[in-house]
Amino acid sequence: MTLAIMQPYLFPYIGYFQLLNAVDKFVIYDDVAFINRGWINRNSILNNGKAQLFTVPLKEASQNKLIHEISIDTDQKWRDKLLKTIQQNYKKAPHFAAVFPIVEAVFQQSESNISTYIYNSLTMIGEYLSIATPLVKSSTIYNNQHLKAQERILDICLQEKADHYINPIGGRELYNKDLFAEHGIQLNFIRSERVEYPQLGGEFTPWLSIIDVMMFNSKEQIQELLKAYILE
Repeated sequence: MTLAIMQPYLFPYIGYFQLLNAVDKFVIYDDVAFINRGWINRNSILNNGKAQLFTVPLKEASQNKLIHEISIDTDQKWRDKLLKTIQQNYKKAPHFAAVFPIVEAVFQQSESNISTYIYNSLTMIGEYLSIATPLVKSSTIYNNQHLKAQERILDICLQEKADHYINPIGGRELYNKDLFAEHGIQLNFIRSERVEYPQLGGEFTPWLSIIDVMMFNSKEQIQELLKAYILE
């Protein structure tokens, strides 16, 4: 079985979904410390041809808390404002009519726990993109917080009886292929190739949220973009 383990990110870039699509099971790593100004509750969309950051406000977020211990702000105002911004910037996109209801459903969900909120969002997007990979939250099953870093990842792989673990390319300095091999696990790193597609004219703006990808590409086109990676 091929496994991936990633922190929960809201509407992440396509590389996250390439990894999700490449494995047999995907662990949402939500019982680790929250990182301020990370990608858990924010990403970038297109605004007048340039990348613009959007952020979902959180309640009492702190790096002293675990991700699954944090809740989002339940105020309706930020949702209305954010949805209006997305609508204004993407209403002329070719797949707006199909995609905006999904974006709206994600932001309007009543769930307040940030981990479950993102779990639900990944499930909704996965259904739209025909990604059938099952998701599991690490806070609900593995009970291994006494382990750290690579040892903890390896333990999750062993508990899942995985024989192949894929990690984003940024982890090359953190994980040792020989250590995983000693436990019968192949370790690879996924490197996303640069993907381009027509936006609304002008120079292409890369690595935006999956929202941008879905607005400008059909499901069939996205299936091809999901394959645009190299395993190292």
